[in-house]
Amino acid sequence: MAVSELDPNQSLDAYWMPFSHNRYFKQDAAHRSNRMLAKAEGSYYWTTEGNRLYDALSGLWCCGLGHRHPRLVEAVKRQLDVLDYATAFQMGTPAVFHLAERIAEQAPAGFEHVFFCNSGSEAVDTALKMALAYHRARGEAHRTRFIGREKGYHGVGFGGISVGGMVANRKMFAAGMLQGVDHLPHTHNLKEMAFSRGEPQWGLHLVEELERLVALHDASTIAAVIVEPMQGSAGVIVPPAGYLKRLREICSKHGILLIFDEVITAFGRMGKPFAAQHYGVSPDLITFAKGVNNGLVPMGGVLATRNMYDTFMAGPAHLVEFFHGYTYSGHALAVAAAHATLDVLADEQIYPRVESLAGVLEECVHSLKGEANIVDIRNCQLAAAVELAPLDGKPGLRALRVFEEALKRGVLFRFTGDIIAMGPTFISSPDELAQMTDVLRQSIHAAG
Repeated sequence: MAVSELDPNQSLDAYWMPFSHNRYFKQDAAHRSNRMLAKAEGSYYWTTEGNRLYDALSGLWCCGLGHRHPRLVEAVKRQLDVLDYATAFQMGTPAVFHLAERIAEQAPAGFEHVFFCNSGSEAVDTALKMALAYHRARGEAHRTRFIGREKGYHGVGFGGISVGGMVANRKMFAAGMLQGVDHLPHTHNLKEMAFSRGEPQWGLHLVEELERLVALHDASTIAAVIVEPMQGSAGVIVPPAGYLKRLREICSKHGILLIFDEVITAFGRMGKPFAAQHYGVSPDLITFAKGVNNGLVPMGGVLATRNMYDTFMAGPAHLVEFFHGYTYSGHALAVAAAHATLDVLADEQIYPRVESLAGVLEECVHSLKGEANIVDIRNCQLAAAVELAPLDGKPGLRALRVFEEALKRGVLFRFTGDIIAMGPTFISSPDELAQMTDVLRQSIHAAG
């Protein structure tokens, strides 16, 4: 039976939905109205009820080229005719070596090596292990501490939630988290930053907290600092002007590795292949996933510098240098989709298109300023968020209501807490961004 033919009133209990209010979704058909998806194409989904939804978050920040791009679909179909799966342990395929080369060519200067995995969570855990092993290989095994940032999201592996700073993701799993992790303060300050366009001018001083943490723990114990250049999952929290450059300076001063988690920002969202290039800051490791192959097949990875890679390449050549990897690292279908994605990004001039759309999105979302119950509007290239005042004693309910009202009007937004997040597809038109904004305005009015 095709997915579109399934009765949404049946067979709901067996599926434990991720990051979802399972009881709310399953208990009432009205609560899941327009929330059962049947098909997708371009910038739109269609529900099992036959209604079209504009995808205002590119899937989950991953389908920037839209859904079912014909060149990507064809690439995966062709791959299935040749090779479905090949082990990556002690074996290789020409396509995966070529893909690593292509990604390295688009990366900031000095990044020459790519380690593939299957998700952002795996990429983060891989980068953390690389950082620990790198210091050990250099004779600094005492560098074991990681520093993340409050409100940071780095996936849901135990490493990721340890360096992450989202309370709801951490509180139930404290017993399993990494020891010796500290956090920088977040940069989300409504009093000083509300309604900033792009990078806020307030907040640079917050990065100096890293110097305090260095003094507290001693630099010789710290392996790495990990941050998202732009915090997407927490609701598009944009770094203050100069923040990332100063972070790089402090890390370099103390011999601490800097990891950029670019799972959301890499391959288009920032108008460049990587946010590191947008901000003019070069970290030591870069994680990526999502946009690398437009979400067709799970894929993630870590970019490393030549110095990092060469440090591991020691000892007898017949021995494994880094005891880490995954069954599906460099999966043949994921690699085929990634090659096609890189082709489309270049051939369809996607990066310049994102740069031009970024200004349109900024004007659209900031036109909402002054509407009732909006306490902040933020934007960063082709990402934006509208923060709503919570209902008394019911945090998150207002955003849920706005989300549901928007579905009635043909737009699928992302909500987290009382924040409505937007990450439109790169193929969106200015008119579609304007219509998306109008629906958000109407939905806020209707939600009350």
